[in-house]
Amino acid sequence: MILRKLLVFVIAGVAILATAGADASVRLKDLVEFDGVRGNDLLGYGLVVGLNGTGDSLRNAPFTEDMMSNILERLGVNVTGEQFRPRNVAAVIVTASLPPFARSGGRVDVSVSAIGDASSLLGGTLVMTPLNGADGTIYAVAQGTIIAGGASIEGQGAREVRGVPTAGTIPMGARVEREVDFELSELKRVRLSLRVPDFSTAARIEQGINRELGRQAARMTDPGTVVLDLGATGMSSAAHALARIENITVSPQTRARVVVDQRSGTIVLGEDVRISRVAVAQGGLTLRVSEEPEVVQPNPFARGETVVVPRTNAELEDGEATGLAELRGGTSLSEIVAGLNALGVAPRDMIDILNSINAAGALHAELIVR
Repeated sequence: MILRKLLVFVIAGVAILATAGADASVRLKDLVEFDGVRGNDLLGYGLVVGLNGTGDSLRNAPFTEDMMSNILERLGVNVTGEQFRPRNVAAVIVTASLPPFARSGGRVDVSVSAIGDASSLLGGTLVMTPLNGADGTIYAVAQGTIIAGGASIEGQGAREVRGVPTAGTIPMGARVEREVDFELSELKRVRLSLRVPDFSTAARIEQGINRELGRQAARMTDPGTVVLDLGATGMSSAAHALARIENITVSPQTRARVVVDQRSGTIVLGEDVRISRVAVAQGGLTLRVSEEPEVVQPNPFARGETVVVPRTNAELEDGEATGLAELRGGTSLSEIVAGLNALGVAPRDMIDILNSINAAGALHAELIVR
């Protein structure tokens, strides 16, 4: 079956092959990052309270006890020398991303992850936690009820865990206290950084911007950068200039790639993937070794002892081979897929076949194995 833009097939499991048309138009804002228009990562260390006996055991996590003591002392409660071992608190790492142009008083989402031996953060509340940037400055303060994405059930003889109950989020859980010093209006030039560097794509971006503005305002400097001269745009401000060009559509060019995920058996082929004429044969060899120990006991009232005698069964089995199949020099993705499907192999074997085709020099694409 031929699909021009998207092809998904399943071979004894899950194998996904997706393609993007070479002539598909993409907005400029989806291809590049504007210089200075970026977020900033924030990090904090805090305390979660209100857990239902699923917090840190303070003997194994002394840093939790120290933090709890400091918080109580700041609130006027003297706990010096006191012995307290509550199981409803947990030390956590809090992370967030400060979006570009975030203003004081705005709110951002935060992620919370346990760092001690707490078994769950369900139902917990994060106590006021300052969030620092890479420069050590506090940019936001987080606090609120945690929404954990898992569940943990434990009894005397069994325990069941679903998801990750030791990590969660607080939607809009941090308030911005300090703004990042950045004035877009003072820029004379703005660099457009391509997410996937490519000479052809950068040249098309330059042509598209100049055609939209009717003047030579953009210039490609390398495959990953296009420089926009704000003064030459004729716009009243940098914000107006970026708003004018960010919706320009460009047809990006990318290298032909085959991406293989060995853990999940997923295979993704780009539309520009080509192969030379090649013949492929695939067969399997299975080795099975099983242990069936036998217990041997002495006769009744006889002297001796009970021993376990090992019994090993080993089998070597040739799997059903697919025979020799020819993959013609493909001019389209659909022909390559049809040829590979003709072999009727599982996704794991498909990965080995692609590696072998690449080693033979017949795969004209970048093979990425993860």
